[in-house]
Amino acid sequence: MNNDATTSGLTFDIQLSADRKTPEERAQLLENPGFGQVFTDHMVTIRYTEGQGWHDAKLEPYGPLALDPATAALHYAQEIFEGLKAYRHPDGSLSSFRPEANAARFNRSAERMAMPALPEDLFTRSIEVLLEHDGDWVPDKEYFSLYLRPFMIATDVGLGVNHPSRSYLFMLIASPVGSYFSGGVQPVTVWLSKDFTRAAPGGTGAAKFAGNYAASFLAQSQAVEKGCDQVVWLDAHEHRWVEEMGGMNLWFVFGSGENAKLRTPPLTGTLLPGITRDSLLTLAPDLGLPVEEEPLSIDEWRRAAESGEMTEVFACGTAAVVTPVGFVKSDEGGFAIGDGEPGPVTMRLREELVGLQTGKRPDEHGWITRFQ
Repeated sequence: MNNDATTSGLTFDIQLSADRKTPEERAQLLENPGFGQVFTDHMVTIRYTEGQGWHDAKLEPYGPLALDPATAALHYAQEIFEGLKAYRHPDGSLSSFRPEANAARFNRSAERMAMPALPEDLFTRSIEVLLEHDGDWVPDKEYFSLYLRPFMIATDVGLGVNHPSRSYLFMLIASPVGSYFSGGVQPVTVWLSKDFTRAAPGGTGAAKFAGNYAASFLAQSQAVEKGCDQVVWLDAHEHRWVEEMGGMNLWFVFGSGENAKLRTPPLTGTLLPGITRDSLLTLAPDLGLPVEEEPLSIDEWRRAAESGEMTEVFACGTAAVVTPVGFVKSDEGGFAIGDGEPGPVTMRLREELVGLQTGKRPDEHGWITRFQ
């Protein structure tokens, strides 16, 4: 056991695993890790207690948690999380894409769920500490990465609901992941859900809150029953305005070639403010693609797609980066987007963004944080 550097007044206690995977075992696991199925040797834990603040920062062996059956998170869903990736660059260095943006969003989620803010430098330092000891888990294969999952749960013990928890546990775990599209980038078919709502004004839609995802499973199952890959969420009031696809932000391409322009629904408090979405708002104009943040109704979506005015649709998020949409289904029937294949604007944006994240494109916006 030894101590690491101090951050925000905290010193990380380093407790290395006595059961670390051998290089041969790790290499075998990295061959085909899937998504979220394989985990690194260690995890970060930091505790919070009202009156004491954040304390007891550790790197420790990855393993189960011991929780009292009356732990608040298990009953009242005070739980938030983030998702970001670490990449191995061509020179062998390790980096992450805009982790400070994830840290800021983590704290916005915490505020909405009446949870304490985690100092942003402590968020990024926890990533650095984990990579210092588990950096060999970052794959070096093209389109592979190490998925990072920071999260926080309420740990008070008791069944009272008259106030938020007074104690919390922040954790960081990591999972090597392969290419989201193992057979090349594939367009998805989506279902316009009018039976279920992801979020309403004043709700938790803008927070990365665990309950939002649990509430989406039934609608996603319905989409699969309809022969679709993903559900598209509509507004809670009229079920008319397009919001998100599953847990990803949606984008629409109008026109083509030099006349192509992009449109994405505005952030109204019911949509998750995606880091990838925010990056594309900057990156697209850099590439000569005008962007509008304007609402889009399902009627306009159908009309523009059928007339050929809308040429491409894609969704964006951390896991898949950019996902093309090829076909749309609803109770009123279906319609194709363009020729149903990934379009040139979609693929150009995907290639530029992946190139930035993996160090193959110049980082003109200072989005890359190097850890090793």
